Amino acid sequence: MPSLRERKRARTRQALIDAAVELFERHGYDKTTIADIAAAADISPRTFFGYFASKEDLLFADGDARLQTALQAIEQRAPDEGPVDVVLRAVREIAGSGDDMVGKMAQLRLRLIRAVPALRGRALQLQQDGQAEIAQRLHAAFPDELDDVEAAALVGAFSGAITGALQVLLREDDPDPDMVQQRLRQIAAIALRPWA
Repeated sequence: MPSLRERKRARTRQALIDAAVELFERHGYDKTTIADIAAAADISPRTFFGYFASKEDLLFADGDARLQTALQAIEQRAPDEGPVDVVLRAVREIAGSGDDMVGKMAQLRLRLIRAVPALRGRALQLQQDGQAEIAQRLHAAFPDELDDVEAAALVGAFSGAITGALQVLLREDDPDPDMVQQRLRQIAAIALRPWA
């Protein structure tokens, strides 16, 4: 059970995210300031920086949790699991963790990435950094099955497939989350089929 301080910190962090989503949708990303977000969340701008380094970081707040789930899946692999099994299990665990890959924030983030070049660059940087870390860990966990190039290719194929699918699946407003999760699992399996 998280401590009272941890719960308060989580609530404040979520209040910042919720305020930012509302303001980005109402006023646009560029016209929304950190001071606006802080005021809407009823905190000071200085306190904002205790949670996020920038507006960009706030928009990509859930990426670290996904990366950690994937790395944990590799670390906690069963003796009979291969690389593809581990990656597919990571997808299931991310989907089952309550991670909102298809909700309002995900849809807003995708719209903003398309419209704001700086966000597109940041998204690409985060994706490439995450892929590199997962590939390194996957190669280290399965050195006899994947060399470093093969691990990078496997992770890249998976990541590209998921990213491409989400861009199409999240085009419409309020997509059915269950349908999106089901399609993502199918796409992941198809993308990883050559390594199965």
